Order: sequence, then structure tokens, then C-alpha cells
Amino acid sequence: MSDYRSLYQEVILDHNKKPRNYGTIEHPQHHAVGHNPLCGDHISVDISLNDDRIENIAFQGESCAICKASASMMTVSVKGKTRTETETLIQEFLAMATGKLSHEACPNIGRLAVFAGISDLPTRVKCAILPWHTLHSAFTSEGTTSTEAEADPMHAPIGDA
Repeated sequence: MSDYRSLYQEVILDHNKKPRNYGTIEHPQHHAVGHNPLCGDHISVDISLNDDRIENIAFQGESCAICKASASMMTVSVKGKTRTETETLIQEFLAMATGKLSHEACPNIGRLAVFAGISDLPTRVKCAILPWHTLHSAFTSEGTTSTEAEADPMHAPIGDA
């Protein structure tokens, strides 16, 4: 278990220090903003599609290391995927991060499995899942998402996650 936690810490530190796809996209087809008042995380996600595939994705904002690392790994994981493949990955990640499914039960999770233990840290779960809810909000043209009240991702799941 200590090897797993060590890998988790290395990945979080790497993606926090050098986030992938950080920035904005000029004229994105989809955009949303996510906010976690508890931690202070505030991010935005931009998406450009080409034939229903994510051609370009970017995020930016002020967030804790877990949120930034999750957003960075999310953008890497979904780039090139179809919208349907992305929605499936969103549901798997949310289910894994909230402890509803093990990473072994999520066939598309891949390297994102480093976040499997986040469910043991309830105050950090919202940090890890905020980018994923923001991505979903961008696709559904909701524009914004939050981790508070009825919009709380821990109590208002997407699909079965």
C-alpha cells in the first residue's frame, strides 16, 4: 500500500508542477466553469471537437494540487476520445473516486487508477472530481457546476456514478 501512496504522491506532484493542457482554447465549442468553495478550487474547461472527437481540451484556474493534477490527467485521458467514450470515462472516474466502484471494475480508467484511494479522504474527493463534473457540464452546456448544496457532486451523481 505504501508503494501505491508513493506513486499517488509522485503523480499529484508532477501534474501539479507541470500541468498538461493548461490554458485556454480560442473559440472553444464547449466551455464550463467549476467551483469548490470548501477548498477554493475554481477551474474552467474548454473543448473543441472534430467529428465528435475531442480534438483539443484545456483547463485553467486556481486550485489545489489534487484538483489541478486531476484536471491535467483528465485532459490527457480524454483527448482524442469520442464524446460517448468521454462520458463513460467520466462516470467510471466519479464512481471510482467516490468509492462506489474499485478501479478494477472500471475498464477504461487506466493510469487514472492512482486516484482510487482518494475515496479514503472524503474532504479531498470533491477536489479530485470537480474537473470531471466541469467537463460534463461543458458537454451538456450547463456552463457552471459547484460542489455545494443540490449541485454537490457527492450527492448529485451523473448517471450511476
